[in-house]
Amino acid sequence: MPQPITATNDFVVKFANVNGSGSASANGLFAKSILRMGIPIASRNIFPSNIQGLPTWFEVRVSEAGHMGRRGGVDMMVAMNPQTWDRDVAEIEPGGYLFYDSTRPMPKSRFRDDITVIGVPLTEITNAAYSDPRQRQLFKNIVYLGALSALLDMEVEAVQQAIAAQFKGKEKLVPANFAALEKGRAWAQENLACPIGLRLKRADAVGERIFVDGNAAAALGAVYGGATVCAWYPITPSTSLAEAFEKYCGRLRKDPETGAKRYAIVQAEDELASIGMVIGAAWNGARAFTATSGPGISLMQEFVGLAYFAEIPAVIFDVQRAGPSTGMPTRTQQSDLLSAAYASHGDTKHVLLLPEDPTECFEFGATAFDLADRLQTPIFVMLDLDIGMNDWLCQPFTWEPNRRMDRGKVLDAAALDEAKTFGRYLDVDGDGIPYRTWPGTHPEKGAFFTRGTSRDRYARYTEEGAPYVDNMERLLKKFGTAKSIVPRPVTIPAKQPARDGVIFYGSSSAAMREALAALEADGIQLDAMRIRAFPFHQDVADFVAAHERVFVVEQNRDAQLRSLLVLETAVEKAKLRSVLHYSGLPMTAGFVVEAILRALGLQSDDVASARVAAGETAPPPAPGTAASAGPAVAGPKL
Repeated sequence: MPQPITATNDFVVKFANVNGSGSASANGLFAKSILRMGIPIASRNIFPSNIQGLPTWFEVRVSEAGHMGRRGGVDMMVAMNPQTWDRDVAEIEPGGYLFYDSTRPMPKSRFRDDITVIGVPLTEITNAAYSDPRQRQLFKNIVYLGALSALLDMEVEAVQQAIAAQFKGKEKLVPANFAALEKGRAWAQENLACPIGLRLKRADAVGERIFVDGNAAAALGAVYGGATVCAWYPITPSTSLAEAFEKYCGRLRKDPETGAKRYAIVQAEDELASIGMVIGAAWNGARAFTATSGPGISLMQEFVGLAYFAEIPAVIFDVQRAGPSTGMPTRTQQSDLLSAAYASHGDTKHVLLLPEDPTECFEFGATAFDLADRLQTPIFVMLDLDIGMNDWLCQPFTWEPNRRMDRGKVLDAAALDEAKTFGRYLDVDGDGIPYRTWPGTHPEKGAFFTRGTSRDRYARYTEEGAPYVDNMERLLKKFGTAKSIVPRPVTIPAKQPARDGVIFYGSSSAAMREALAALEADGIQLDAMRIRAFPFHQDVADFVAAHERVFVVEQNRDAQLRSLLVLETAVEKAKLRSVLHYSGLPMTAGFVVEAILRALGLQSDDVASARVAAGETAPPPAPGTAASAGPAVAGPKL
């Protein structure tokens, strides 16, 4: 019989609820209350693709050490959904805790002998206090929040502050929520041994960091980056990005004197129409973007090719989800890399930005518009659901007050007057980037006809082979120029000389940093590189060349980053070893540790196995994979 888990500021609480029950508000208050105690948390919402009725989970990792990735395993399960009871109970670590509504008796067979069971008659408490069915449901969530605050030794003032902040502008609701909170807290203190082995203790580990989701951060970045037009079609998980942009524009893009809107937001009839509107707005000089996900990228292909070939700036925020087809709309992956990099038919290559957290979503969200204007091409900002729809503890956003928009090579009327000739697709500077002008800039000069088909340097239509080749070669040169201006990769050297390296990107960063620390503690030295953009800087090829083996960690089945590295650089294919995770849940550090140890031939019962989280272990490698050059390991058990 295992002893009950004891831990302070280092454990995982998971809430199992029913979608549409109002639990999200209470669960969010739980997370934010812990933050108000100065303790870092990483929270993740695991929700269904319908509106109401199906199971939903909310996972909160409490980590004073500051680990932001999923840990795997559950120390306390708040089991509020009878439909998923058996699965939820099975997920609890031995010695862990089960919190449930004990109003109705449960047979002993539905419990486990190796966990601590905590029953609170939530329905009975709320039925006695409230007559309205909806109030009973909503306040039941606040009652269990109160009980948890007593069990975990949470500061009640912190919870009250979180409630007051959540209902700002609706202050009349605050006293009722305070009362429900106290009902749960008082019952727990009177009837249970409080606190339990899992405890919260005030710390000073949050600092100046903020708690925000990546979609909101990217939307604010778009505002700061000068975007005035958004055309979009609703799709999970990107819809909240467009909605956040509208909210921020309502505050920041209105004429202070007249209240007139200085922005345009259009919900188009479909994704193809939305990117068409973006291209039209950008051609006329506006900074414009769309937000979508993988299925939307598929539908946008034709117009993305037009923007590439006609050389019109556009920004596309791709909040990736599990595919193919409609896939799992509410699960995360990094599976759009290849489809975005080569979007459209024919020879196309697109710039991709790969943010790791909301801070970079803001930064890259703004930078993308400068890059689109400078390069006169579509720019993809590749978020994913984990970054986009979950709140992350991250560094505050910063903005240089003297920063100005980089509109690139745009000729004004005076420049057109001085120019002897104007060739819209003429490479004057040798960087592959021509000069352009906006419609109506000059009454007589600068006019040209653009279309998604062949033309010469002066935008004159032709189907001759030589001008076509000339144009395509220039576009390739421009893509080469992009290498020097996109965000460079970040190198994380090992503390001691390392023969092997690891490459990762995006939301995998949180798990990777923890995994690197765990491997180092076991004496495994790995140099690491976080890629932040495509095309790849020369630093990437140099990093691979400097190591005997390089593990490429990514969240998709087909090793898409590895494929891009092989296709677009001169790296030795045999050096690249893939570590692949594609269950739809964010990867854990334990998964990465075990996969790399197995690939190195070091996995054993006494080496790092304790670091591998329950239910998140990497399966044995398939023949010709982990120990060779192919994909290393498949997704974890769920």
